[in-house]
Amino acid sequence: MNLDRVTISIKAGNGGSGKVSFHREKNVAKGGPDGGDGGNGGSIIFVADKNKNTLLDFQYNKKFEAENGDGGSGNLQNGKNGKDIFIKVPLGTVIKDAETKQVLADMLEDGQTYTALKGGRGGKGNNFFKSPTRQSPRFSQLGEVVKPYKVVLELKTIADVALVGKPNVGKSTLLSVITNAKPKIADYEFTTLTPNLGVVKIYDDSFVVADIPGLIDGASEGAGLGHEFLVHIERTRLVVHVIDASEFYGNDIVEDYKTINKELKKYNEKLAKLPQIVVFTKLDLIQNIEEKIERFKKAVKKNVQIVPISSITRKNVDALIKIIYEKLKTLPKPEPIPVELTNLEKKDTTSVEIKMLAPNVYELSGGYLNNLQRGIVFNDSRSLAYFQLRLEKDGIMEKLKQAGVKDGDTVVFGSLQYEIYF
Repeated sequence: MNLDRVTISIKAGNGGSGKVSFHREKNVAKGGPDGGDGGNGGSIIFVADKNKNTLLDFQYNKKFEAENGDGGSGNLQNGKNGKDIFIKVPLGTVIKDAETKQVLADMLEDGQTYTALKGGRGGKGNNFFKSPTRQSPRFSQLGEVVKPYKVVLELKTIADVALVGKPNVGKSTLLSVITNAKPKIADYEFTTLTPNLGVVKIYDDSFVVADIPGLIDGASEGAGLGHEFLVHIERTRLVVHVIDASEFYGNDIVEDYKTINKELKKYNEKLAKLPQIVVFTKLDLIQNIEEKIERFKKAVKKNVQIVPISSITRKNVDALIKIIYEKLKTLPKPEPIPVELTNLEKKDTTSVEIKMLAPNVYELSGGYLNNLQRGIVFNDSRSLAYFQLRLEKDGIMEKLKQAGVKDGDTVVFGSLQYEIYF
């Protein structure tokens, strides 16, 4: 599983149904309607949590359903609301509609919340429908039923500085020396399989550094660990390009530099334009560092800032921290991803569809009917009369006529079918 991108299913709770009930008490001849309302269903709420760094929690748990609302009871007792579900995600998580790919939320700040789905509304009890002309309503309203949706969670690490470079150049070691992070360190390629984050403390301030898994030639097309980790550099303000200057494994410092920059540019032009500091690591193994620096500058033909360090002996490490800090002070904070305000839940309460099933038999369906039927009890004559009145007032009867429905034809709605007369 890709720990930086995952698709999950979410569903808010259904609303509880209202109750049909009448007050019954000794010595009370005629008790009125006392059916309570159903409770609202629980909502699905995402929460940004600074203590989470990956989407690993969603590896096996990909389905989230909030609690349904309870039904109403007699004696005007309303049903209990369903419990909300709070889904914690790392800072930098982008939430997208899996169907449209539209960005719904960009979770940047610790404690930030996004209500992806609201719980279904509870239905009204029969007490709600009483009136001077309808003193004993024998119907209530059903709770609102909501459907599941799929969203994509994509992690784009929030860090001020990105450590990039080929595998096994000393990025993880450097991170462990300058921050409180404890990344996995070993003498083989692809030790780092997920981005590691660490906080560098300096003076009364701090900045966040991300160790991005090693890149190789073709990474932007998916070679090696692939471009899936390049997404983590998109939010950074400064790239620290780490190069193994010892050339002990047969690498070439100039080619290493060009390879990584080529992959950054191929993935995203913006990344190639980010300010860079080049760090030559493993200084403790090098005798001719000045010659290497001179050769490097002549070959790249750029005014590149180079800082040679040894993470083992900590030589020049403090100087590197100060250089990074001073550079960051001149760079703007990253902008959040633009979010177009929209509802993930696409409620349909207006559509009407009329379809001929057979000669003189028509099916009536659509969001309008689904919404209307919540308040209809079809075996109650008054409730059915109200249903027919709404069809007339809302222009549905006219739509039936235009569709060719005639007096005496059968109209099917859900499990109900009846002969219609205009």
